[in-house]
Amino acid sequence: MRRGTLDDLAAFAAVARHRSFTRAGAEMGLSASALSHTMRALEARYDVRLLARTTRSVAPTPAGERLLRSVAPALDEVARGLDALADWRGEPSGSLRLTTFPYAARTILEPRLPRFLIDHPAVSVEVIVDDRLTDIVAAGFDAGIRFGESVERDMVAVRVGPDLRTVVVGTPDYFVRHPRPDTPADLEAHRCVNYRLVGGGGLLPWEFARDDREVRVRASGQLIANDGNLAAAAVRAGAGLGYMLEDEVADDIAAGRLIQVLDSWCPPFPGCHLYYPDRQVTPAMRSLIEALRW
Repeated sequence: MRRGTLDDLAAFAAVARHRSFTRAGAEMGLSASALSHTMRALEARYDVRLLARTTRSVAPTPAGERLLRSVAPALDEVARGLDALADWRGEPSGSLRLTTFPYAARTILEPRLPRFLIDHPAVSVEVIVDDRLTDIVAAGFDAGIRFGESVERDMVAVRVGPDLRTVVVGTPDYFVRHPRPDTPADLEAHRCVNYRLVGGGGLLPWEFARDDREVRVRASGQLIANDGNLAAAAVRAGAGLGYMLEDEVADDIAAGRLIQVLDSWCPPFPGCHLYYPDRQVTPAMRSLIEALRW
């Protein structure tokens, strides 16, 4: 392997992963033009086109996809090996990439991550917030944070938050105009505010369970939003029923601004978990686990 090839492959993997010279350059500390030049040189060296470029986008070609699948695990292993050298220095160092979703970013990372960064100045962290369930190995992430029931069985999972409940709520004024539902099926006659998942594009399902019976309702209404704050504002204004995490509306329920219904149909479920592949864990990753552990 000629000198510089490993750096070129790392640059290619970053461009292919981000599908952007600008974002890949920001990650690697290089300009977009320098990365573009590097990629053209790599393609010329092996006489194969690895990236399809347009004026607005860049994406790996089939040959590029195949190369990415081959080199990404090896590059990850090299990065982990370098990070592991921190064991000899007695201080965690290196970089970590995390994927999570808005609720966990707000309730788990916002209150705890800043202290971790202050306590570990040699560790850098990149956080990507996305509703989509991401294959963390294929996407080059070190770990993710999701609800416990969403974590794949082959991952190591560490609890970083309490159990949660999703509840159905509406304003007193809404229930003056509409009868309270007694069963999930009654929701079909109600105006429900729906949330569209930002990454996957589907609607957040309204799921219920009682006496070993599970029910999923296709709720309908006047508003569908992919912004949780907008959806919550509509519910609090009386425009419809909301399907919301209990801790986010607990104060409204206690103050009488919202009324909870279908309580017996809303059991708790495993809260947020940090998860990662079952492989050697770097000192930086071990330190993050301890900082976030519930």
